[in-house]
Amino acid sequence: MTLPKRVRIVEVGPRDGLQNEAGVVPAAVKIELINRLADAGLPAIEATAFVSPKWVPQMADNAEVMSGIKKKPGVAYPVLVPNLKGFESALAAGAEEIAVFGAASEAFSRKNINCSIAESLARFAPVAQAAKQHGLRVRGYISCVVGCPYQGAVEPAAVAEVAAELYRMGCYEVSLGDTIGVGTPGRIQAMIAAVAKAVPMEKLAVHFHDTWGQALANLYAAMEFGVATMDSSVAGLGGCPYAKGASGNVATEDVVYLLNGLGIETGVDLERVFEAGRFICAQLGREPASKVARAMAAKNAC
Repeated sequence: MTLPKRVRIVEVGPRDGLQNEAGVVPAAVKIELINRLADAGLPAIEATAFVSPKWVPQMADNAEVMSGIKKKPGVAYPVLVPNLKGFESALAAGAEEIAVFGAASEAFSRKNINCSIAESLARFAPVAQAAKQHGLRVRGYISCVVGCPYQGAVEPAAVAEVAAELYRMGCYEVSLGDTIGVGTPGRIQAMIAAVAKAVPMEKLAVHFHDTWGQALANLYAAMEFGVATMDSSVAGLGGCPYAKGASGNVATEDVVYLLNGLGIETGVDLERVFEAGRFICAQLGREPASKVARAMAAKNAC
């Protein structure tokens, strides 16, 4: 199968990467990270989430972050919203793109957003409608597309059903998330094949965590099937508060290095992403999870 000539990378580090941090990351640090990522050429940067600070205290500074970033022409700054209240707050803060997040697992849906899959979709419909009325784009996320920490394996047909509903309600793109990182290339391709019967391939994105070390292989498998949009997180930051043991998202540095090696265009400057990763890791007091970032640091130290 022919690989895409260009891939769009959606950077999720500032939101998905930081949401589970135990210590509060100052808004100024988040703003600096987002600006650095935009300067690195990332075309879309998930900036924050308009969720209850009771459930995700790390995102309590959402409006401050949105007002502080230097929005770069041509760069999208999507924000997550769980309901109409979150949408109204995002709209007031100047958001131009939102994302809704569901799951293909009933058990995970109840743990993550405290409702069934059907209830979550019913909750998203008025959000999507309101976004349309105000001219905001809507992206849809589906968690646990191959496996769930509570119910085990997830059938491709279940993923396709949720994806079809999100697409029908107006999501311009549906991101398929392997939240606990258990996917393998064969399982990923089987899932994508099922979803592509309900949603056009060009409207699909993938969002892989690297818990079992399969994320890059899974990205390649997704590209073989025609997926040309992928989510990643600078320095491999992330995890999920409702998926114990799940590691971070696939690292943006690793993804860019892979795509560069394949001759696939991204418009992303690897050196600048590396520096953005060094910045946020210094703030968090840890080493990057990215193997490419570690290799680059070692090389630069020589």
